[in-house]
Amino acid sequence: MGQGIWKRNNVQVLGSGRHTLIFAHGFGSEQSAWRHQVKAFQDRYRIVLFDHVGCGQSDFNAYSPHRYRGVHAYAEDVLELCEELNLADCTLVGHSFSGMVGVVAALADPSRFRQLIFVKTTPRVLNDPDTGYVGGFSRAELDAFFAAMSSNYYAWASGFAPLAMGNPERPALGLEFARTLSGMRPDIALAIARIVFQYDHRADLPRLKIPSLIVHAGEDLAVPNEVGEYMARLIPDSKLTTIDASGHLPHLSAPLAVNRALAEYLAAAA
Repeated sequence: MGQGIWKRNNVQVLGSGRHTLIFAHGFGSEQSAWRHQVKAFQDRYRIVLFDHVGCGQSDFNAYSPHRYRGVHAYAEDVLELCEELNLADCTLVGHSFSGMVGVVAALADPSRFRQLIFVKTTPRVLNDPDTGYVGGFSRAELDAFFAAMSSNYYAWASGFAPLAMGNPERPALGLEFARTLSGMRPDIALAIARIVFQYDHRADLPRLKIPSLIVHAGEDLAVPNEVGEYMARLIPDSKLTTIDASGHLPHLSAPLAVNRALAEYLAAAA
């Protein structure tokens, strides 16, 4: 373990404080996306950053489609990280699919976590007509999505990034997301996308006993507001807060609003 996980997941430990915040990025992103939160919190908290295998500056040689075939493998990496750093009673801030990584990790070893904070997280992207669940995408839309990724990944990334980011009046944001998406190996990106856009962790939500904050915002291509309300209904000890922001990456597009929501929740639980 030891040096292995530091290199494998490009682990960085910053700041100081008795309480630790683990920031976990979403699909196609990397730890640098949390820079505004790091700047805001590193004077009061110990901060752990990492890149999921296959993303950012992680060790791409550590990627195996056999191992990383579901959210559980990424949760195991987080728990290994906690063990390596001797972390307990910490707060995991998970963007998008990393929120579900946090759920699975907390169900496996709740002693590691005091709180979970979900930023634009969803337990299922695919709509479920049988139950009336609105996830955001139909099966036909996902099939077209995967076909476009397979056909020309870099063209897909440059087109998808600004749509996901929103805020078209600030094109630099979309370009940043396109850069991190394009930094992934296309075969790995497609494999992870198939996991993220097809998993279903709705049944895990009522089992979660860790206090949780659900941060939602406005218009979002990937996660409609109904999803945040759904999570708040199913997670027993949860709070839903809606911030003034749009797009799927509000920690980049509206960092002050995200930081305020995090600070208020962390202070209330201190």
